[in-house]
Amino acid sequence: MRLSVSIDWIMTTKENLRRFGPGISISAVVAVAASFLSEHYRAPVMLFALLLGMAVNFLSDEGTCKPGIEFTAREVLRVGVALLGIRISFAQISALGWEPIILVMVSVLITILVSILAARVLGFKAIFGMLTGGATAICGASAALALSAALPSDPRKEQATLFTVIGISALSTIAMIAYPMIVQTMQLDPVQAGMFLGGTIHDVAQVVGAGYSMSTKTGDTATVIKLMRVAMLLPVILCTALFTRSRGAGEGGKRPPLFPWFGIGFLVFAAINSIGWIAAPIQNAGNEMSRWCLVIAISALGMKTHLKDILTVGFRPVALMVGETVFLACLVLFSLRHL
Repeated sequence: MRLSVSIDWIMTTKENLRRFGPGISISAVVAVAASFLSEHYRAPVMLFALLLGMAVNFLSDEGTCKPGIEFTAREVLRVGVALLGIRISFAQISALGWEPIILVMVSVLITILVSILAARVLGFKAIFGMLTGGATAICGASAALALSAALPSDPRKEQATLFTVIGISALSTIAMIAYPMIVQTMQLDPVQAGMFLGGTIHDVAQVVGAGYSMSTKTGDTATVIKLMRVAMLLPVILCTALFTRSRGAGEGGKRPPLFPWFGIGFLVFAAINSIGWIAAPIQNAGNEMSRWCLVIAISALGMKTHLKDILTVGFRPVALMVGETVFLACLVLFSLRHL
């Protein structure tokens, strides 16, 4: 009996490797190339992964790579999102006190609600506003990918996700350069500067770069505030799942799950890390694995997209994302000055 089960498992594994291996491998190759270019040119790795993926999008049309690319864009993405929980420690969050927690929660909630409203005014579905607003309010490209994974299947979902990742990466890079100048103009102290940078810049890498370019204290504060925003990913994923379930089944007739498995994984990893059961080397390895999973997944998403589809989105989505970014910066500045 055991021998039969082992043989079946081996045969299934071989079949999966044969089916998915080529697509996963080419996605990983593109991700490695994107990482090399990112380190060499000091630009967002997600942006390079998207562009390189789109350059070889013919691989996803037909042939042996297609199933693996589909698998990578869906399942490897979800693994990367689950592993994001390793970054979170509740002790780090509580160390700053209740005021920054309230600031982060309120700014994330208001930004997403305003984004949904603005999307409807501009003629988009509320889901697109939730996607771009979540990416702006929480953690940039990672949040866009996580929220996309929680949304039901839709022919335009991947195009919206890719546009969001491209836009959020560009805006985050601009913010990394411009926001320290705003901090100096506003004459914020190191803690306030860290709260502003960590509460407004989209991606973690850009927050770290902008914060520590000013001072160690500003960098430390900005990093913790940013991790608090990352922690908001979990309740936002849950709300997204509840929202999409209430609107009925997606493509294929299936409702999205009430609580996605990668959301549960995110919570479990965050809880274990908060208890202190994850040693520093393992935590670093988990962070690196999460980063690679997300870069490989975005490479696969790039392969599934044609550049002409991105170029047809028009001016309104750009205006929406720029408006969300400016709104979040003004909201956090107002809170720091008057609350």
